[in-house]
Amino acid sequence: MVHLAPLPGSPRGGRPVSEIVELALADARSLVSGGCDALIVENMGDLPYVKGEAAPETVAAMAMATAAVVELGLPTGVQILAGANRAALGVAVAAGARFIRVEGFAYGHVADEGWIDACAGPLMRSVAALDADVAIWADVQKKHAAHAITGDLSLSELAEGAAFCGADVLIATGAATGHPTSTDDVDAMKRAGLPVAVGSGVTSDSAPRMAGHADALIVGSALKYDGDWRQPVEISRVTRMRAALDAVEGWS
Repeated sequence: MVHLAPLPGSPRGGRPVSEIVELALADARSLVSGGCDALIVENMGDLPYVKGEAAPETVAAMAMATAAVVELGLPTGVQILAGANRAALGVAVAAGARFIRVEGFAYGHVADEGWIDACAGPLMRSVAALDADVAIWADVQKKHAAHAITGDLSLSELAEGAAFCGADVLIATGAATGHPTSTDDVDAMKRAGLPVAVGSGVTSDSAPRMAGHADALIVGSALKYDGDWRQPVEISRVTRMRAALDAVEGWS
């Protein structure tokens, strides 16, 4: 994960965009050097987040940072919090990113920003209208959210709903950033027939076990100094994660 510093217009903003891009590139280069296979650019520093939309200055800064990271040569994704999925698609198209991480793709839920509505219908129409070669990585029962309203559906059924709506990859998470993801949840979601990525709580210790169930691991906090997402990437943590995965037979 390439967690951007607070962008212009956010409560903790103030840095020039050029500085934000350089900080992003420093983290991205460490991730590349340490052996990551792909990168995701996210406006993590913009909390508290605006629900379902992104200001023009946010979109512009995200596009600049994402384009710079894309130039490093690895497959790159985009997420704009919270649930600003159409804006993320625009950034991906403009910057040459390969996928977007989408919260609230199929089925609504309650997050700390309020009600997050499902977006698959309008989002997939935008993908078609733009003729965008951008994959949809959809969170299912996303972290930092309450899902009582869909409590009568199993995790497998929710995953099947996301697949039915056109997701390319499903993402399983724990309850919050840094919290472990259940392998049982990963297995349940795989019944939908799509690749499943683990989206929270992966460490170098848990990575080999998670790799036995998931198709991809999205790692943020565990690769930062002190395991704190607010800190820069620590390359020794990246190489340790890479070594742990390289020891897993058949993992690539």
